[in-house]
Amino acid sequence: MGVNDRSTDATGEILQSAARGNTRLKYVCVEKLPSGWLGKPHALQKAYEQSSGEWLVFTDADVRFEPGVLRSTIALAQKRGWEHLTLSARTEVFTFGEKIAMTFFGLAFLMSLRPWRVSDPQAGEFAGIGAFQLVRRSAYETMGTHRRLAMEVVDDMKLGKLAKEAGFLSGIANAEEAVSVHWQDGVENIIRGTTKNFFAFSGYSLATVGWQIFGLLAMCVAPWAALPFVRGWALVFAGIAVGLAIAMDIGACMEFKISPLYALTFPIGAVIFVWMLARSTIVTLWSGGITWRGTFYRLEELRRGLV
Repeated sequence: MGVNDRSTDATGEILQSAARGNTRLKYVCVEKLPSGWLGKPHALQKAYEQSSGEWLVFTDADVRFEPGVLRSTIALAQKRGWEHLTLSARTEVFTFGEKIAMTFFGLAFLMSLRPWRVSDPQAGEFAGIGAFQLVRRSAYETMGTHRRLAMEVVDDMKLGKLAKEAGFLSGIANAEEAVSVHWQDGVENIIRGTTKNFFAFSGYSLATVGWQIFGLLAMCVAPWAALPFVRGWALVFAGIAVGLAIAMDIGACMEFKISPLYALTFPIGAVIFVWMLARSTIVTLWSGGITWRGTFYRLEELRRGLV
């Protein structure tokens, strides 16, 4: 199922051409966005309405799949009894700035969401990654479909939340090379691309953003800055904090298949992350909302649509 959501490029022609060559591919064209919907949730809802399979996969247009990934993923979900499964895709990074920003971003994602607890039905942790989400049709319908997420900016994460809240078993797995995506081209686009997301991820709460920024600076930047100036036990504690940060970031570097020397850029990545969070908050509050695909959504509407 391919959805052309008001694109201004050749997406429509590409989908139509592909559909002519493959009778299994259905093509949906969204020419006008109805009131009360964000573009992406609406497009996913329209795709679901035209589908018929037992399992649904929600993904983005820029994601690449290795052959057989759907078969193996469904087999994994059935083996574990999961009604919802999201895959952690391999994010390709090329420039110096992308490598610094994305290694820290990946590590922050891991530590804040604690994905190892997602499959525990007694835990409150949930996960949903836009590159790949597999969900059984009956479970998805019980959750309320994307109509429940009509005004939710971080709809991918919140689909995982709906699955856990509805009592369905949910899981997360590492796709390694089977699913890959180049998220943004350059660190500047990474920063701009998260403008609509980061404040939304914090629930549009200034208090939450304040604590997040304070925690990031205190834990990820301050120990590095303090090393040349402290002595005694303070130096020991700062050294331990820096050592742990390097060790964890080396793991992130291995995941992204880049030099472990990038672990030394850990505090720079933290500062970039703080700026992404602060910029998202400032721009959203200053504008009174967000602009996404040429449509402006008021902050009041977005807060009401939080799941």
